[in-house]
Amino acid sequence: MADYDYLIVGAGLYGAVFAQEANARGRRCLVVERRSRPGGNIACEERDAISIHSYGAHIFHTSMPEVWHYVNRFASFNHFINSPVANYRGELYNLPFNMNTFHQIWGVVTPTEAAARIGSQRQAITNEPQNLEEQAISLVGTDIYEKLIKGYTEKQWGRSCTELPAFIIRRLPVRYTYDNNYFSDRWQGIPEEGYNRLIEKLLDGTEVRLGTDFLKDRAELATRARKIVYTGAIDEYFDYRFGELEYRGLRFETERLEEKNHQGVAVMNFTDRETPYTRIIEHKHFAVHAPELLDAPVTWITREYPDAWKRGNEAYYPVNDARNQTLYEKYADLARTESDVLFGGRLGAYRYYDMDKVIAEALATARAEMD
Repeated sequence: MADYDYLIVGAGLYGAVFAQEANARGRRCLVVERRSRPGGNIACEERDAISIHSYGAHIFHTSMPEVWHYVNRFASFNHFINSPVANYRGELYNLPFNMNTFHQIWGVVTPTEAAARIGSQRQAITNEPQNLEEQAISLVGTDIYEKLIKGYTEKQWGRSCTELPAFIIRRLPVRYTYDNNYFSDRWQGIPEEGYNRLIEKLLDGTEVRLGTDFLKDRAELATRARKIVYTGAIDEYFDYRFGELEYRGLRFETERLEEKNHQGVAVMNFTDRETPYTRIIEHKHFAVHAPELLDAPVTWITREYPDAWKRGNEAYYPVNDARNQTLYEKYADLARTESDVLFGGRLGAYRYYDMDKVIAEALATARAEMD
């Protein structure tokens, strides 16, 4: 007899939500996590009472009522609104692309003027876009592309925009309003007690083993449960049978500053090609519910550097070009033959997910499995 109903590989958001749903239905679960702490990429650490997002800024946003009501069972969210600023060689522009941005670039003041500028510049591309550069210009014109897209994108992906496929940018948000709210979702915020507390509550009542590598101990661990929920990299699960899927990596450089306020915003993107990092996160600005933190004389910042990925590094962004998508489909076909394994999450599905989509997928999988 198996000791558990489910062995859940990975204590990130997908695994924690599945564990909570299974536990609520009386199922016995064991969660194993390779890292020394749970939470996956939403894990945080506290320094000077400031919650530092260890793996990049994570701002919860959703338009799905069920997901919003679900997370509010486990966390109270503040009213943080993501309004990042783009820094292009010292010139500052509001994001997403909106009337503030257009006024800063061209001095226009009406939506009609802005639309005319963009419309005239879009005409530089007359044929079907063949690469990301042409696709971006066809959507927002040359000025916005050169200042706010080109350098940032080339740093992020480690190659020229002319070498990136057009479908990476299917659409770019252009708003003809003076609205700096980056997301258009109905709900948005940061857990007031931090993401660690959210994960703790989701995993409450479930056995968790940290520092445990499922793939190294697969022979023993796989016998412990009736089914496996696997949230790791799908190609790694199958020992890279068809070859490696590609990812982009990240490197983080976190620093304590003896300043009350370093940059005046939680997220500042550096869109020129020369600056080696893509953005600086000033973590205290996420804590809009705690004015005493905002007023404290110290602050913590993180510089985020794109990095090449190799096997053994943390995988952040799947490279969803044609080659990798074809390769993923081979692994997905193989996964469908594993009747006792459920694959999920961003690595299991080789897909970039926002947090609400991860939760929705985990809820749907758990309910289809157990209801």
